[in-house]
Amino acid sequence: MAVKTQTRKRYNILVMIFVTVVINYLDRTNISVAAFALRTDLGISTEQMGWVFSVFGIFYASLQIPGGILADSIKSRILYSIILVLWSVATLVQGFINSLAALIGLRASIGVFEAPSYPINNLVVTRWFPEKERASAIAVYTSGQFLGLAFLMPVLTLIQNALGWRGLFIVSGLIGIVWAVVWYLFYRDPRDHKSVSESELEYIEKGGGLVGSKSEDEEKKKFTWDDFKQAFIYQKLWGIYLGQVCLGAVTWFFLTWFPTYLVEFRGLDFVKSGFYASVPYLAAFLGILLSGFASDTLTKKGFSAEISRKAPIIIGMLMTIFIVGANYTNDTFFIILFLALAGFGMGLASIAWVFVSLIAPKENLGLVGGVFNCIGGLSVFVPAIIGYLVSDGDFSPALVFIAIVSLIGVLSYIFIVGKVERIVPKK
Repeated sequence: MAVKTQTRKRYNILVMIFVTVVINYLDRTNISVAAFALRTDLGISTEQMGWVFSVFGIFYASLQIPGGILADSIKSRILYSIILVLWSVATLVQGFINSLAALIGLRASIGVFEAPSYPINNLVVTRWFPEKERASAIAVYTSGQFLGLAFLMPVLTLIQNALGWRGLFIVSGLIGIVWAVVWYLFYRDPRDHKSVSESELEYIEKGGGLVGSKSEDEEKKKFTWDDFKQAFIYQKLWGIYLGQVCLGAVTWFFLTWFPTYLVEFRGLDFVKSGFYASVPYLAAFLGILLSGFASDTLTKKGFSAEISRKAPIIIGMLMTIFIVGANYTNDTFFIILFLALAGFGMGLASIAWVFVSLIAPKENLGLVGGVFNCIGGLSVFVPAIIGYLVSDGDFSPALVFIAIVSLIGVLSYIFIVGKVERIVPKK
């Protein structure tokens, strides 16, 4: 009897999502590296810079629901390629602007074009991975944002040092355009992938992977307003939505104001700050990987989803409160240590997308993912709030604010989310 050989094509797909996430966050965060020089050249105040940081997130968050609907309706191969090109061109054009209005407009357009990206990521992983491997898969691709930032922050700093902030945006945009071509040429959904084995498809499908959700021989599900209602009527969904807002507050600080905090408030050398800034991102990278693999290991050992999925997030959100410790020292080592502990906690909590994959009605994964990111995206106002909190040059109130929001996130997962199980829509 012939033994069926099982391919491992899902891991190739995971690498592709990982690289895409790195590029996604490169184009979100290069503005934080450019901020100090850009503000000087264009005469932008801290309050105005806060809105430059936030405008991306405002448009990104507000279009999450349409982005999720698009992700459910258009093949990931096509949609991702298109939006990659569009946001990369907008990134590149930032290298030629000379006014605050143009900068704000381009940051807004990047938010618009990146809006479907995480719903697509979640859909791809839900199609390609069985449930018992899903937290690890989500951890790996989500880690792309932190590993990319950890290693790219010094690189981006050096690029700007050599080419200026304009050159930084141009280089970033070109990278994304090239990757859009690669994605279009090589990505396929499971049923459309010519080199994936039947045994791997069977393994994924039996494990809860939705391998057929985008097959060409299936009739596409049409969006209805009842679908929209399903994303808002369940307490457990509101629990993860609120948790995502709170996690986002920490994330947005690190993605926007963190380099400015090190250079302006702590007085670190600009080039050195790029290397110091990489430490919390590297800690977050280690945190997200530990979280994902530990979560899946606990699941395989028979622990309940309430323990295996919730525990890393609750512990992580608690650890982000360490960020306040930086207010009580002037020693650079301890400042970075407290921020690294907060970064590690941020990483632990960043497998939150697994709840969308496990809880959302399977017919509306993209939509619920969009709502999750949309409501979670309310945290995009955090950079603007911080802009006002630090207008006198003191970052201490901003770190206290972030710690308080983190505590609210802990309470949301403990008391609101409830039992972790797939929602069967109410008729």
